[in-house]
Amino acid sequence: MKIFINNANGTLWLSLNLLRWVGFLVPDNFEGRKKKLLPFYSFFWFMFIVGIYVIVQTGDLIQVWGDITLMTGTSFLLFTNMAFITKIINVMVRRDAVLAIIDEGDEVLRSERRIEGKAIVKSSNQETSRLLYLYGLLTVVTVFGWAASAEKGSLPLRAWYPYDTSKSPAYELTYLHQSVAVILLAFLNVSLDVLVTSLAAVCRCRFQLLALSLRTLCHDIPIDEKHLVSPEHKQIVHERLRLCILQHQSILESAAKIKTCFSGHILAQFTVSIVIICVTAYTLALETHDNPIRLIAMFSYLLGMMMQVFLYCYQGDYLSEESSDIADAAYECPWYACPIPLRRSLLVIMARSRRVAILTAGGFSTLSLACFVSIIKASYSFFTVLQQVEE
Repeated sequence: MKIFINNANGTLWLSLNLLRWVGFLVPDNFEGRKKKLLPFYSFFWFMFIVGIYVIVQTGDLIQVWGDITLMTGTSFLLFTNMAFITKIINVMVRRDAVLAIIDEGDEVLRSERRIEGKAIVKSSNQETSRLLYLYGLLTVVTVFGWAASAEKGSLPLRAWYPYDTSKSPAYELTYLHQSVAVILLAFLNVSLDVLVTSLAAVCRCRFQLLALSLRTLCHDIPIDEKHLVSPEHKQIVHERLRLCILQHQSILESAAKIKTCFSGHILAQFTVSIVIICVTAYTLALETHDNPIRLIAMFSYLLGMMMQVFLYCYQGDYLSEESSDIADAAYECPWYACPIPLRRSLLVIMARSRRVAILTAGGFSTLSLACFVSIIKASYSFFTVLQQVEE
């Protein structure tokens, strides 16, 4: 069995391999004892990374119930964990459909042979990589800031344990578990987000490749003295257009599958993100400046949560835009030189592209930059309410 899963998109490659190594998104190619042990392997990592955290933080939340300040100190990461669990369950349940979407997109990108097409694929890779680097940087600053900001004898994060965590070696072991688990949780959470946004980016890339094919529909095709495609070359143009139509339909189907697989996943994340951004901002407002590392970590966490929502909205917005641009690409080809049946086929593509591909959050809201602004506004509204309650 291969150690790495190959993929033409770099960020998708990283996401797939991280999720595979912890047993959360594994292709169905195991046999015998390995197949039987896989559920136990996945369950172990689930409990180590997030299961224990949810239990001990829920216990702490019950103990401090009624104290707004302490509740917010516990709940900001608890809500992150709950969203993470929802996303993991969704990916594992829809594993076959997700892997099929990934394989289809990877096959298309790898089969591109045109110089312009390769440049489009490279540009898409660079864009997703830049977004990942920024998101990853905020994540690294946050998790290592939490681990380093704990005062002597204290744990990095609030939690309730059924034993005395102030005594050795319980303190050291608990500290180690919290630090390692939150680091793994952070990177796997990034992987789940990148999985969805990279799939959307691959769809965008495929739309750009289709637009290139339409613009160059009559490339290297001679035009006769009547400014029309010569009769002997009509079949070549017809075949190229037929492939474009099939490619367009395939991309739209892939976008629809992404929407079906991850719409609930995105809704859960957005709902939790509104609460997390609000609670984190409230926690920051109450933070003293005695611990600058903690302050930096919390501020980085706030930016990271906003970046998380932005990634979904950014890719959703530009997916719709690239989808609608197909009509313009069809118009830019030398349609006037094509016979009437081919012109009609181009009109069909142009009409179909007016129904743009979209991603939604549970079918309630279309992912767009306007949606991102709405989420930030909602979080700020809850933040002001929390401040008034405390006062």
